[in-house]
Amino acid sequence: MVAERINTVSGDELMEMDLEPIGFTVEDLIPHGFHIVAGQPKVGKSWLLLLLCLKVSSGETFFGHDTQKGTVLYLCLEDSFTRIRQRLGYLTEDPPANLHFAIMANSLSAGLVDQIELFLYDHPGTRLVVIDTLQKIRNGTGDNYYSSDYKDIGALKSISDRYGITILAVQHLRKQYDSDPHLMVSGSTGLTGAADGTYVLQKTDINSPEAKLYIRGRDIEEQVLTLHFDKDTCEWEYRGSDTPGGNAMKEDPAMQMLIHYLKQNSAFEGTASELIELLNLPVTSNILPKRLNKYQRELKKEGITFERRRTGERREIILSYTPLSDQ
Repeated sequence: MVAERINTVSGDELMEMDLEPIGFTVEDLIPHGFHIVAGQPKVGKSWLLLLLCLKVSSGETFFGHDTQKGTVLYLCLEDSFTRIRQRLGYLTEDPPANLHFAIMANSLSAGLVDQIELFLYDHPGTRLVVIDTLQKIRNGTGDNYYSSDYKDIGALKSISDRYGITILAVQHLRKQYDSDPHLMVSGSTGLTGAADGTYVLQKTDINSPEAKLYIRGRDIEEQVLTLHFDKDTCEWEYRGSDTPGGNAMKEDPAMQMLIHYLKQNSAFEGTASELIELLNLPVTSNILPKRLNKYQRELKKEGITFERRRTGERREIILSYTPLSDQ
């Protein structure tokens, strides 16, 4: 058999390609892709996920972050419809019609991927799928735990990548303590290694209403959120962030000078060196394009778009500003 050639893209071509940025179901908090949600038993994971499902299906903010409104599928595989309705009734009197629940589904080995794809075919506006719990749909682990974990997560990740949606799967924590909560997720490193991110809900006192949500992923800044569970409303409330560094772009003088210039002049085309000389920016020409790339999402929120262009030996950056009210 003659092997097919590998299709490649050069580094220069890749940098100049017009690619869609990473999408988010919850802006700056939950990107598209496959993620694991883990926590201690009875810590409140189901309440947190049900609240998330309601916010996404209704297009309301979640902990102050905008959501990408759309259909939601919640596989509550350890619950009954009676328990789900009871919880739902605490959170809302008018649940949206685009929020769907199921208490039974096939395992991965018996066709779960096909079931999810059929749902996506019937509901093309789907944004979020929640699987509670991952263990309920797992294949037999066999002797190679790493390989099995990686394969199972890979099957679910492939759906999220193909359809541009978010899939969240609930997993347990190990009983053995680790100073890094993400390393307490039950399973081999193949589980967390294949996932795009992990969200760990943890309490120092299981009876306390206070908890921390530890967030780590490929496409988001690492974050630690402080949450409070209101027993009267049964809602998790955002109380603050322990994330070090804050908003890095707002603390970057070069970026702030650049934003000010573009809001006054609307656009810039030229090399990084020319822009640095024009504005006397406190940054070098090899660092500036990296900063622009890093803060692309934050700049977009300011109404600023960033592109690269190469003409012969000349490498240019193109920046343009459009007031958000005009977009």
